Formats: sequence, structure tokens, C-alpha cells
Amino acid sequence: MNRTLACSVVGAAVVALDGTVLTVAQPALQRDLHAQVGQVQWTSTGYLVAVASLLVLAGRLGDRYGHRRVFAVGALGFAAASTGIALAPGIGAVIALRVLQGVCGALLQPATLGMLRTAFPPERLATPIAVRTAAIGLAAATGPVIGGALVSSYGWRAVFLLGVPPTLAIGLLALTTRDDRPAHAPERPKSRPAGLDPLGALLLAAALGLLVHGLDQASRPGGGGTALLACGAALAAGAAFARHERRVVDPLLPPALLRSVPVVAGLAVLLAASAALSGALFVVTYFLQDVQGLDPLACALRFLPLAVLMVPGALLCPSLQRRFGPRRTATTGAALLALGVTLLSRLDETAGAAAVGGASALIGAGFVTLMVTATSVVVHRAPEAHAGVAGGLQQTVMNVGPALGVATATLLLALVPDGGFVPARGAALPALAAIAALALPAALALPGRPDRGGTRPEPAPPGRRRQPCVRS
Repeated sequence: MNRTLACSVVGAAVVALDGTVLTVAQPALQRDLHAQVGQVQWTSTGYLVAVASLLVLAGRLGDRYGHRRVFAVGALGFAAASTGIALAPGIGAVIALRVLQGVCGALLQPATLGMLRTAFPPERLATPIAVRTAAIGLAAATGPVIGGALVSSYGWRAVFLLGVPPTLAIGLLALTTRDDRPAHAPERPKSRPAGLDPLGALLLAAALGLLVHGLDQASRPGGGGTALLACGAALAAGAAFARHERRVVDPLLPPALLRSVPVVAGLAVLLAASAALSGALFVVTYFLQDVQGLDPLACALRFLPLAVLMVPGALLCPSLQRRFGPRRTATTGAALLALGVTLLSRLDETAGAAAVGGASALIGAGFVTLMVTATSVVVHRAPEAHAGVAGGLQQTVMNVGPALGVATATLLLALVPDGGFVPARGAALPALAAIAALALPAALALPGRPDRGGTRPEPAPPGRRRQPCVRS
């Protein structure tokens, strides 16, 4: 189990670190490769679209063939793509390899949760999920500092080499580690494995990829037309996917998963929380740098309380869930998050470090509480045979949410131009506070009782569609 936890934690942290260090490296990458700004933006967009569109399919592959195998393929592919980017001769190669890196990241991310679900008994699952979340928070907090130091000393290529040794190591570790299984877990009778539903996977990938691309374009100057076309196409693909899923024998999204109120509520909590967090950080970062004239380091220090509280907050969450239950824990987290964003919305030109830091602390404490609690509920309540799909859905909303939050903030900044980036004079942060508040009713739908024996998983559907537990 320790090896499984190591693979899960390192894999999730490397992906989080990769996203934060890239932002610091992009200006140097543009200068060195003589690229256009739009081309450099596609090094982020291409990765994001590839990841978001394939996460659920990657989860299904883990359920069918084993989470450890899929994880190993994703980790080794991620390492190979990172090495290729570091050696790339031009911007075209960088973009293509970033898309490949996104595909490998999609294979890796749901498996980090699927492996935990199949390796740990329910009463012990909250702690490894909390450790995983703490590692993600630590990686996100230190990424800009590490990335800045590497770019300054060795150039942008060093940023992509940073993740190669750990992903290579955990990929090989996953290949050589025997399957973990809780000692108490009963054996399940073998039955026909679920099909992959290739048409459903294609339609869902198209819907999610177009949606994320549309939201990404909405946050860019002059991207409104493209955003409308992409989002319209995403709605059409989503409607076709829903119609297909009602007719297919083995749907990509199992009905047992979608009928689970705790799972759906947990996903709604994560969507609202990640949208509010990312949108708020987007607006306030511009406020601090463009209005108050702070440099990037001083700006990052204003948000330091958010990052500092992520790690201990994540480690404290399992005991809070055992004592108060997921519902009260998540409701408190949602209230803290909404209050923090509301306080940010009242900042004016004279706002000091204490005001920003205090609001950031509330946001950090609230967000990490919601992330750990909602993720634990989603993974607990999903039937074990669908742990990969549940992990894919969790990772999907964590990718769609930030894109939605930044797109909402950008749209409202454009609609209320007189306020500029000053939160107290604009409409963006009040709207994001309202989005954060939407996590409250979703949190109330989570299980209310403390999980003293672990959160009871939803039963598998009866009949011939009953899915086997794929051990990994």
C-alpha cells in the first residue's frame, strides 16, 4: 500500500507542478523559439484540451485493464513527452508534444485515485486522499518559485526536464509492484467486463474538448466568436452523447454512478469551488500587478497564506470528517470559501497585504476542505468496479471548473469596463462569490453521518451488467 500511495501522490504532484512551472517558462520559450503569442498559448490550450477530453475514457480503461497498468503507461509516456519537449527544435514540436503529454496526463490522473480506491479499505481512504491533496497544494505553491529559479539559471528547457526523473521512477515502480488489496475485501465473482463504448468516448471527448477550448478562448481578447462556436458545438456533441448513452448496452458513464446523489453532489462541489478559486485568483492577480504595481514575487507573497493553509488543512480533513461527517465539514468549507471571495470583492486601490492575505487564508482553508471532503465522497461512494470512471469525472470537473471561472471573470470584466481590475468597482468577484456559494447546497447533499467505518459505497447494479472489480 505504501508503494501505491507513493505512486499516487508523486503522480498527482508532478502534474500539478508541471502546470505551474510552465506559466513562468512561457516568455523565455517564446523568445528562444521566435514564436508568436498565439502559438505559445497553444502550449497550454493543447494540453488542457487533450487532458479534459480523455479523462473519463482513461478511467474506464483503468477499470477494465487495471489502474496500475494505465498509470504506468501514463507516467512513462509523460516522462518521454517531457524529454521530447526539452529537446524540441521549434514551437510546432513543442505544441505537438504538449498534446501528447496531455494524453499521458489523462491516463495518469484518474489512476491516482483508482489505485487508492482499490488498495485501501474505506475507513482508511480519507487519509491517503488527504496526503495526495496536500502534495498537490505544495506542488502548486512551490511551482512558480522552482520554475523561476530554473528558467533564470538554466533556461526554459530545464522546466520540462524537472518532472522526468520522478515520473520515470513511479512508472517503473508501478510496473514492478504487485497489486495491493485490502485484507478484509471479499473476492467478487468474475463476470463479463464492461465494453469501452468507443462511440460514447468519442462524443464525450469532443464535447469536453470543445467546451474547454471554448471557455479558454472566451478568456482571451478577441476570442468571443470562436468561444461561441466551440461551446455551441460542445452542446451538440453533449446532446448526441446523452442520446447514445441511453441506447448503448455498456454506457461509458455507468447509470449506478450517475444515480448516486453523493457522487453527483461531490462533483458539483468541486466544480463550483475550483471555478470560484481560479476566477478569483485571475482577477486579483491582475489587480495587484496592474493596479497596485506589484511585481510577480510580491504578488505571490500576498497569496502565500492560501498556499500555506493547503497542506495542513488537507491533513486535518480526515479527522474532521470522522468527527463531524462530510456534510458539515464541506458546508463549513463552502462558507469559508464564499466568505473569502466576498472579502476579495471589496478590495479597492488602498487594499494592503493584510486584507489580501486574510481573504486568501479563508479561501485556502475553504477550498482544501471542500477538495478533500468531496473527493473522498466521490471515490468512496462510487462502486469499486467504476472507481476509474469516478476518478476521471473528478479530474474532469477539476479541469473544467478553472476554465469556467476564468472565462466568467473575463466576460464580466469586459461587460463592466469602468471598474477595470479593481474588485470593489467591478462585477467579476461578486459573481465568483455567488458561484462559490453554490457549493453550499451541493455540500448539504453529501452524507451527514461521520464515516466511522468508511463511507458506504453504492451497490453495483444487478443483472448481467454487474461489473467486476478490476484489481490494480
